[in-house]
Amino acid sequence: MLPSPPLQMVACSLLLFLLLPPLLFRPAAAAEYTVGDGPWDSGTNYAVWADKHAFAAGDILVFQYVKSQHNVVQVTESTYRSCDTGGGVAGVVKTYTTGFDKIQLTEPNTTYWFICDFPGHCLGGMKLAVKVSGAGAGAGGGGSPPPSGVPLHPTSRGAAARSGWPAVWGSLTLAVLVFVINYCIAF
Repeated sequence: MLPSPPLQMVACSLLLFLLLPPLLFRPAAAAEYTVGDGPWDSGTNYAVWADKHAFAAGDILVFQYVKSQHNVVQVTESTYRSCDTGGGVAGVVKTYTTGFDKIQLTEPNTTYWFICDFPGHCLGGMKLAVKVSGAGAGAGGGGSPPPSGVPLHPTSRGAAARSGWPAVWGSLTLAVLVFVINYCIAF
């Protein structure tokens, strides 16, 4: 048995009030970037690649490579510039060796520095500097300018690369909203 029309109207209004905000005000999801748009190797200009993206805190870099031929080493700026880890210890923040490394950029207003520590690879161009903006995922730009020689990343593609909302949550909310609207129209 359906409630009386005024009570049903109140119930419908309340349900719509609760369901519409998640559809309208949803947090942006972090973007995931395959470094160089392909394998981590010496054939890619990583400075040009990085210039095409605006990175935000929460974004994820995916390094794909043959682990017997390359690695990914997060380093300090001075080690990035010199390409010299002093045998793997000087200026090394963290070393990755799986061949499929996912690295989350957690700190806003920070430049992350990555190199390949195999002999000659860094000097041959296997190095990447990523400037993370001060804004959260979904917003590019902002923050202080990078150190000299490090490209500033434009905001035009970073936001476009992000998923605006998780598909499951959006689909579920939309399905419930359609059900509520159909119920409300039925009276």
